[in-house]
Amino acid sequence: MNFFGNDPFSLHSSSTSLAEDILIKKILLTHDPDGRRLDSELLLCAMENIMCYTATSEVLFNLQVSRFNIDAIAENDMSNIEVTGAEESLGQIIHNISNEMLFKNAGEGDLHERTMILFDLLGNYRWDAKLALILAAFATSYGEFWLIMQLYPHNPLAVSVAMLKRLPNDVSILKPRFKAIGKLVKTMVDLTKCIIKFEALPLRYVKLDDEANSIAKSHIYVAAYWITRSTLACSSQITDLMAMKPEQVSSNQIALALWQLSSLVHRLSSIYSHLNQQMDLCHQQIETRLHQKLLKILPEAHADNQEVLGLLLALQDDLPLKKSSTREKLGVSELKDKVVVLLVSKPELLPLERLLLLVHQTNVHLPHKNLDESYEIVWIPISFSDKWSEAEAERFNLLSDSLPWYSLRRPWLLNSAVVNYIKQVWNFKSDPLMVVLDSQGMVTNSNAIDMILIWGAKAYPFSSSREKQLWEEEHWTLKLLVDEIDPLLTRWVEEGRNICIYGSENVDWIRQFNSKIMEIRSDGIQIETVYVGSRHLSENVTHILATINEEMHRSFLSFTELHFFWFRLESMRRSIFRAGQSIRSHHIQEEVSTLLESTDEGWAIIGRGSTKDIMKLQGRRAMDCLNKFSEWGEKVMKLGFLGALRNVVEGSTLTGAGPCGHSNIVPYAEGLVEEVAVCNKCKRLMESYVVYE
Repeated sequence: MNFFGNDPFSLHSSSTSLAEDILIKKILLTHDPDGRRLDSELLLCAMENIMCYTATSEVLFNLQVSRFNIDAIAENDMSNIEVTGAEESLGQIIHNISNEMLFKNAGEGDLHERTMILFDLLGNYRWDAKLALILAAFATSYGEFWLIMQLYPHNPLAVSVAMLKRLPNDVSILKPRFKAIGKLVKTMVDLTKCIIKFEALPLRYVKLDDEANSIAKSHIYVAAYWITRSTLACSSQITDLMAMKPEQVSSNQIALALWQLSSLVHRLSSIYSHLNQQMDLCHQQIETRLHQKLLKILPEAHADNQEVLGLLLALQDDLPLKKSSTREKLGVSELKDKVVVLLVSKPELLPLERLLLLVHQTNVHLPHKNLDESYEIVWIPISFSDKWSEAEAERFNLLSDSLPWYSLRRPWLLNSAVVNYIKQVWNFKSDPLMVVLDSQGMVTNSNAIDMILIWGAKAYPFSSSREKQLWEEEHWTLKLLVDEIDPLLTRWVEEGRNICIYGSENVDWIRQFNSKIMEIRSDGIQIETVYVGSRHLSENVTHILATINEEMHRSFLSFTELHFFWFRLESMRRSIFRAGQSIRSHHIQEEVSTLLESTDEGWAIIGRGSTKDIMKLQGRRAMDCLNKFSEWGEKVMKLGFLGALRNVVEGSTLTGAGPCGHSNIVPYAEGLVEEVAVCNKCKRLMESYVVYE
């Protein structure tokens, strides 16, 4: 058998520039891509797995955990590899290629002619897809051969098939040849990975220099030729084994085969060295230009958000998104004309309780009446290691299949320039960010996570200006303090009930406080109490919850909901600081900070509904006031519980101290004017008058 053929570009010919040019022109005449696509990385990973399983302990073909193998971990099922745009299935395509490889022997044409036949067969595919399909077809045939040989002679079916295929009984003498084939295949895989990386460069968005692009493509054309030709050479080795009788195997033939395979390894290694060097240059150019383009394009408004989202998410994957509910592969076109909130985090996302609150506020929280589903959240997990680990990939899969948002389908493919931009420009360290892009692709908020934890969907469109507006309109009320933490608590606020929120880790103070509240209730006073623990929820708080439930049968909030309460307070303080301190929000920030920095001595906040009538008492002061209930309880019928309590705290009555001089004119509407009004400035009770004009 003439292993190399008689073409002018064989190993026995001088590889002149003219010969290369002629070869490239012939190859390009066969290249006519029509949009057919497949996941080349995943298919190559499947091929690597086959070669790994066929390898004996002597074969130097090791399966390394890499970005390609992470894809296998992520998908868990190679059946997900699909060919789009082709009438034939993936299995049929591989079968056709295998026929060309194995059943067209050298007598029907030399290796060069057979190589060109394969290029004609795969002319409608991109370069990465051609090579992945060819290697997969070889690995399938090679795997079938080794499957039979490993089962032989223990399995009767394998014995029968081996006899029909005329396979050798003993392959020990052929181990050096198989070892050489394994080394050649590994070199072909490494070179194919390099070509896949080039095909994945975002050349639709940023361009290479003409010279760099031309040199890289020339290397790719030559590499594709020699990978394809080398695959045919390996296949011919298997065909020869089937046709050769054991007594015909000579040491000279084995030596010749080893030399031929080693020569191909040397040629492919040389091509790989040049192409890999050129790839580094191309990658550096792309990184620099992509970073510059991101700096320019993100602060600007555009016709829509598609170019910006394409740059951020779809540089290496046309279908970068998945929706947990359907697990469908989706493109960024799903997000067109919508506000997009990019949730950037580490692969483990958030502590469980904080994650539950975020899901609660974006999914369970009642949407704003004018929202009309015009925003989407996309989770972008980023690893801080050089490569994604298997544990990170498994964690991502578990979460992304459970969360009610979009997520990147394969976040390890995120372009390094995009990752660096997120870390450097958006200042992503370890804490999660929620970066908001409006429907025109412009960043309107560098981190909206706090305003979303506070107001949920009501904060739409989540811009920085909207955050300031919300704080300008907000008041220190029970509704702000406990909004949507628990459905029953929300209903109590809406009904205008008297509610007392209290916290401490001092069990003795809690028992005394609850005992007095129970006495007040026994006098027919309606007041609901809610225990919230302390900022740093310790194991002691769980014991206190159990104690309250046992002694008062009213523990109410769960331990998770206690986390919700304190997370929201922390978010309020950060949000106000970021939004800027107006007079009103400054007052709220002081109240929030006081709660977050409170000690274990105890405190209570008492308010009613969504009104601004709310007051805070420290532990000892709260007990003093409650102990005097017999003195001021009779005023509750006239002033309401909160009004009567305020009189005790401030030492004033309706007719006692002189008027404060403040006024508050409210247009009259029957049923809307409250019976008891509190001065906005000094918080004392106000008398009501009717004014006619």
